[in-house]
Amino acid sequence: MAPGTGTGTGTTSSPSKVLVNGTSSVMAKGGMINRCNWRPHWQRRKSLPIWQHKDEFLKSLNQNQTLILVGETATCKTTQIPQFVLETVDTKMNLEEDTQGRKYMIGCTLPHREAAIAAALRVAEEMDLTLGDEVGYTVEFEDCSSAATVLNYLTDGMLLREAMADPLLERYGVIILDETHKRTLQTDVLFGFLKDVLKKRSDLKLVIMSGTRQAVDEKFQHYFCGAPIMEIPAARIHPVEIFYMSESMHYFDAAIQAVVQIHMDYPPGDVLVFLTGAEEIEEACRTISWKICNLGDDVGPVKVVPLYSMLPRAMLQTVLEPAPRVENGPAGRKIVVSTDIAETSLSIDGIVYVVDPGYINRKFYYHKIGAEFEFTGTSKASAQNRSRCAGREQPGKCFRLFCKDDFLNDLQPHKKPEILQSNMAYTVLTLKKLGIGDLFQFDFMDPPDPEALVRALEVLKRLGALDDDGNITELGKIISEFPLDPQMAKTVIVSPEFNCSNEILSIAAMLSVPNCFVCPIGARIAADEARARFAHRDGDHLTLLNVYHAYNQNNEDPQWCYENFINHGALKAAENVREQLSRIMVRLGLKLCSTDFNSPDYDINIRKAMLAGYFMQVAHLDFPGRYTTLNDSKMVQLHPLNGLDHEPEWVIFHKYVLDTWIFISTVTAVRGEWLVDLMPQYVDLANFSDCEAKHLLKILYENL
Repeated sequence: MAPGTGTGTGTTSSPSKVLVNGTSSVMAKGGMINRCNWRPHWQRRKSLPIWQHKDEFLKSLNQNQTLILVGETATCKTTQIPQFVLETVDTKMNLEEDTQGRKYMIGCTLPHREAAIAAALRVAEEMDLTLGDEVGYTVEFEDCSSAATVLNYLTDGMLLREAMADPLLERYGVIILDETHKRTLQTDVLFGFLKDVLKKRSDLKLVIMSGTRQAVDEKFQHYFCGAPIMEIPAARIHPVEIFYMSESMHYFDAAIQAVVQIHMDYPPGDVLVFLTGAEEIEEACRTISWKICNLGDDVGPVKVVPLYSMLPRAMLQTVLEPAPRVENGPAGRKIVVSTDIAETSLSIDGIVYVVDPGYINRKFYYHKIGAEFEFTGTSKASAQNRSRCAGREQPGKCFRLFCKDDFLNDLQPHKKPEILQSNMAYTVLTLKKLGIGDLFQFDFMDPPDPEALVRALEVLKRLGALDDDGNITELGKIISEFPLDPQMAKTVIVSPEFNCSNEILSIAAMLSVPNCFVCPIGARIAADEARARFAHRDGDHLTLLNVYHAYNQNNEDPQWCYENFINHGALKAAENVREQLSRIMVRLGLKLCSTDFNSPDYDINIRKAMLAGYFMQVAHLDFPGRYTTLNDSKMVQLHPLNGLDHEPEWVIFHKYVLDTWIFISTVTAVRGEWLVDLMPQYVDLANFSDCEAKHLLKILYENL
């Protein structure tokens, strides 16, 4: 199996491991315990392409504090490099206690939580260990590690969170940053932060790993002060035949049609389909299953599985299971419908066919107007990585659902680093918590637009997270403890004042996972009717709360979810998120409380708490169908999928959606007098343009 995949557990041992005479062993209190069960995996590992470069890698790491390693996914660097470091006794990173009594551990970061979980599963299996003991993982809203953990897989964001409490990351002897070619926002922040830590800790080693040579250019080497680049030759990639569309067609319909055609007409082999997000992926899974089921017994069985962010671990493991088999019948096939996670971060056995519509779900933040929009542009590098997924085990085929001219002329060579097109508010708060005083002097590999930093500072000051001098406040430190957008974190923190923290936690959890509503192509009317049963007349946040409560009242029953067109995976993920947020609340001494459900203040308190965090995302109804945002006077409309049965005079909203118009999505009705009462320092009429909202607020001020 390729890197980042696999399942299985074994027995538990104590943490110190060494390599003795080429045999894997574990040091326990009573002496050396031989791990016989490691031998099958040991032989498999020795056959991997990267094994031939083990000694070269360890020698280079011994000689350099920073090492840049390039190796495509099929080289198995994600699972093997951390084990190489773990097994060696020829360096100071062997997890023995140093002269000060510290015991070092190894941390390996990945951009996607699913990849971190899958890699930890695979390594624990190879080492015959129980996941969560010596080998573990720490991802957003889930911690599967312990005091015994010596090799920990993390997301980039979770390592930054650790750094807030331990600015020198003193418990680590080696840090491995994997998939750095993706240039996520957190990866770029880690670049600058760790570069500074390396100057203060000569005992710390850093390995920068990239899945593509093109991304590791002279910029990387120059940024890391001339660190050597070691390249692992790719494993043999079998030929992949590329097909293009002759004419344009809607990519979703084309993807479904391509998958069905592959299953009907092509030899055995699993299929990997790339789509943009959870809702689209779930709909594709249902549609593919339904269409193939209607083909009858002449074709083999299929197992259609989704792969996207926030999938529970049990559902993630189904992606790694083999295709279904029928004795004396047509060959079965596994069809994986995935986001870009499967491009390079996670390898899946058995893939022979790839369907690539050429889209990826990305966000672009327009800092000039403070709005974040979603778009689906991709790059040539992304398309090439996707096609390679079909040739890892045998010759394969890649069906690109766009024209060849589009690939040659329209696609950019690489996607831009996220730091150049992201909302910087959470990042700025993180840097402030890390002790970075002057953000404009921070050593970014690609510095963000100064205006983006200025806007982020303004947002954090309005939230009370920073003072007038740009220093982090006590409230800001508490906000930074939550792995949430600062506005949502502020809502959670103030919710006890409105006696509704339990409800706000549930809403925050629901907003942190993919859309819970599903809408199958063949059952749109029934799905709309089901959704209407949960709708709350005062807004979408309360609708999400209704769904969460109903799910729990029905004992988290998957059948209930199916009957009510609810995404069971999303609700399971929301349960996990809420549990983690509750623990943070308890640790910080924040009260968990609720207003009586039958009280007339129940809904009001929840909406007031939401307004206290999202007061910068308020819009006023100027005339039917048209709202104006208070923060920047943009003309917007309510998103067509909102659950309101009327047009409230004032609303808060969760995000913008750019389509034929600028829509505001996930909206809830509030009252103008609440805004004046709760946030008088924000409602500075001198800053508002002359509009209906300004006149109404002026009247409300006069009536205070």
